[in-house]
Amino acid sequence: MYYWSSHSKETTTQPVQRGIGKSLFFLLICFAWLFPGLVGHEPWKPDEAYTFGLVNHIFKNGDWIVPTLAGEPFMEKPPLFYITAAAFAKVFSNWLPLHDAARLTSGFFMGLALFFTGMSGRELYGRGKGLLSVLALISCLGLLIRAHELITDLALLAGIAMALYGLALSLRRHIIGGILLGTGTGISFMSKGLIGPGMIGITVLLLPILFQPWRNRFYLQTLIIAFAAALPWLVIWPLALYQRSPALFMEWFWTNNLGRFLGFAGLGPKSETAGYLKMLPWFAWPALPLAIWTLWQEKRNLFKRPELHLPLTAFLVMFGVLSSASDAREVYAIPMLLPLACLAAASIDTLRRGATNALYWFGVMVFTFFGCVIWFYWIAVELGIPAGLSAHLKDLQPGYTPVFSWFVFSVGLIYTAGWLATLVRTKRSKERPIIIWATGMTLVWGLLMSLFISWLDAGKSYRSTIYSLTQAIPAHIGCIASQGLGEPQRAMLDYYANIITQRAELGKGAECDLMLTQGGVDNTVSLSPDWQQIWEGNRPGDKSERYRLFQRPASVK
Repeated sequence: MYYWSSHSKETTTQPVQRGIGKSLFFLLICFAWLFPGLVGHEPWKPDEAYTFGLVNHIFKNGDWIVPTLAGEPFMEKPPLFYITAAAFAKVFSNWLPLHDAARLTSGFFMGLALFFTGMSGRELYGRGKGLLSVLALISCLGLLIRAHELITDLALLAGIAMALYGLALSLRRHIIGGILLGTGTGISFMSKGLIGPGMIGITVLLLPILFQPWRNRFYLQTLIIAFAAALPWLVIWPLALYQRSPALFMEWFWTNNLGRFLGFAGLGPKSETAGYLKMLPWFAWPALPLAIWTLWQEKRNLFKRPELHLPLTAFLVMFGVLSSASDAREVYAIPMLLPLACLAAASIDTLRRGATNALYWFGVMVFTFFGCVIWFYWIAVELGIPAGLSAHLKDLQPGYTPVFSWFVFSVGLIYTAGWLATLVRTKRSKERPIIIWATGMTLVWGLLMSLFISWLDAGKSYRSTIYSLTQAIPAHIGCIASQGLGEPQRAMLDYYANIITQRAELGKGAECDLMLTQGGVDNTVSLSPDWQQIWEGNRPGDKSERYRLFQRPASVK
């Protein structure tokens, strides 16, 4: 049996390994990075709003087979994330608003992704490198906002992280490795369909083709076990969906999986040439340059280093598959950060002194500057100093009323003090730059989600707009038709007001006395002269969306 004896090797990460205090420090960073933003705000457009609409349906009706948005089947993704979020909502809704309770699911899946990334780093490169892998991951710019949103991509991320750890473990402990590989593959499938298992499957096939250490019977046994572990995830829900409705099954499988990837369905934002290649330098900073340094250092021994084969192959497969897809979004690139973080951890203790110092001081200056800017803007928002900036920020969010909170102020001070303490107490070492980048990301996110979360929520929430709409609805109205209304808006109408509109785009609502339209500043939705506008509104500070409510006399129906 071939395996790398990473756990028996001494590494140069002594500042990381020494004592429980260091591990607790890293756990504190992870918690301080992970928790802010999970609670304390309404579902935000676009992804959170429509995702919560699907969660809300399962919470109210218990139907986990057909994902449903505002009364209509929504077959874009399998329901694992929605089911889990509904369960979190059931458990925690007595203490939190329903949407906040559901959003704890994001923290759960992101926590799993961090855990398995750390375990992969430790398995591949030895003690201490798992913590560095996690720090490299949370340092990435592209992950910061998405890691705290109510989105299914985080369940996909957790599943792929688990599968990669199963592969890393497979040459040493093939039974548990196979179970983790299969379970992670199943979770990725139940999160976003075929894309996750596709990328994992190609990686699994390429490893023994390209690299000799993976060509053995233990690896084959791992794959057999993985197939058995994945099978229930791959079969139960699709079979239940097909039994419920073959038409909905085909809509999910053919249109929303193959159709989106190949482009014949005409769904989703179109990819641009070399889009991910252009995006990765900022999206994966600082993990990407550190990963490149690892490969450059080992370029002559690359085929002899099995601990590099897995993350390198996984990254190239993900990059190739995502780049060849017809539709593309930056959120789709999140899984690529997992192998990059592992590769980055492998090279940190080999960085030259000049590069270490440059990365460290760049991080210190960047995050100290942005920390000061956030505090300066908060003073302008809450205290009105300086007056010009305060007036500008008020114009951006006219729905926000400044209210000084000692709790919010104290949380901001705690994050700032933590940053300053890290600067003072972190001793010079090879690991110091990645510690600073992870702590700096935590500082910026913690300050934004404590000092500015209410200010941001005032403009991103649909609650006040929908409340204004409900006040304008005449009494004794049987139904409301809609035209041009997006998925997030329909979901929030159902959540806040229990209103499910009859969509004119589907040929419904001809008998309704009211019509709700969504358009731009100019009314781009054309209706017959019989309709008379009785209400107009928008989210505070939103200059792109306008909602208009029309009524027509019963005599002209």
